[in-house]
Amino acid sequence: MTSLRQIEANRRNALNSTGARTENGKQASRRNALRHGLTAETVIEPLENPEAYRNFEAAVVSEYLPQTPVEQELVHRLASLFWRLRRATSIETGLLRMQSEILHAFRSCRQNTVKPREGEGRGASSEFPHDARANAESGQDLVPPADPGNTATPSRDVAISFLRLANLDNDIVDRLSRYEAALWRQLAQTLFTLQALKRR
Repeated sequence: MTSLRQIEANRRNALNSTGARTENGKQASRRNALRHGLTAETVIEPLENPEAYRNFEAAVVSEYLPQTPVEQELVHRLASLFWRLRRATSIETGLLRMQSEILHAFRSCRQNTVKPREGEGRGASSEFPHDARANAESGQDLVPPADPGNTATPSRDVAISFLRLANLDNDIVDRLSRYEAALWRQLAQTLFTLQALKRR
């Protein structure tokens, strides 16, 4: 149990802890909780357009026409939640796009490699991208072995890209999925509360 003397010392120390005082310090402290873009409340300025967010928020506000301060807060919260859901979709799309680019680069390099002449080793060609060589050395293929009946289709490429992403770090996919599910729950609660207020 904490002694009375320790409690008093903690209180005196707390009076000296006033946080950032300079403008630069305040700007830096605003980003203390920002580790990744998932949970940022509204706009991540270097990556997203604040003007686009303001326009989106104005459109949501004009659709719901809040009458009270509580309704107004709920409508702004609704806009933030919808924006963050868009961000989650954008992140998922970006991750799959990066894996797709690696897949297409691998296929392109595979098609462009020249068969080794007799007597030469069958080592990895220098034309292979770094990722492809690293995966070949570790025994992981970017794509399953081709069979004659297996042709590349967009849905198959998305599936391969997803599997590749999940194999790299399954936690990324899980975290994004949990984040999106939490946003949908918050969105449903906010809509329910807003509709209940409007019915009164």
